[in-house]
Amino acid sequence: MRRYSACIEWLFAEEGDRFPDRIRRAHAGGLTAVEFWRWSDKDLDAIEAALDETGLAVTSLVAEPMIALTDPANRHTWLTGLVDSAAVARRLGAPVLIAQAGDDLPGFTRQAQRLALTETLKAGADVLAGSGVRLGVEPLNTRIDHIGYFLASTREGLDIIDDVARPEIGIVYDIYHSAVMDERTEEVLEGRLDRIFHVHVANHPGRNEPGAGGIDLAHRLNWIFANGYDGAVGLEYRPTRSGAEAVNAAIASLGG
Repeated sequence: MRRYSACIEWLFAEEGDRFPDRIRRAHAGGLTAVEFWRWSDKDLDAIEAALDETGLAVTSLVAEPMIALTDPANRHTWLTGLVDSAAVARRLGAPVLIAQAGDDLPGFTRQAQRLALTETLKAGADVLAGSGVRLGVEPLNTRIDHIGYFLASTREGLDIIDDVARPEIGIVYDIYHSAVMDERTEEVLEGRLDRIFHVHVANHPGRNEPGAGGIDLAHRLNWIFANGYDGAVGLEYRPTRSGAEAVNAAIASLGG
């Protein structure tokens, strides 16, 4: 049975609502898990209460601060924040923290930035060791949403994870970003699915709900699960229709 996680930054959101009420709406709509981005700007006590009330799980949240890991000068600040992020993840029961590599920095060679990213992730693994929380680095598309980002290639991301060589560090594979970069899921993930900690889906164009675009999301997901992935699938898309019925229709289009 696949587990889908609603990104409540966009889903089950209503103008001016209290963020924890999105958890309650997701539960009422039949979801069993949610995820969100930053934790530092939210009422964690209220979120924890809503999770306890509904029994929903949190699959992932963002490791803060969101600063460039490609810059070695940021390492200490990021690692200090990772300690706090891991504590929040443990508190809310989230098994995965999501990190972004940061922008491609002017004045630094690509080799130097990759080394900085690798060394920072190795140090991050030391922070997370024994905590039960893992960190997934997310490659993003540089054609539409994240022009100037350092890590657009899933293959390069996986190569970096291999260089880090720690079980605490892996990849968040976003099918939308990968497809925008003209990647074929079977080609970039073949033999390396054990490095994938979390999966995101959205369609293209528009980064809207599954079933409303041109990406073969169901085919790609079927391949991922058939080849050993057993984690959650995050519904991280901008909905064109609100409500639980629309979310469940999106899930159905993915194969349920």
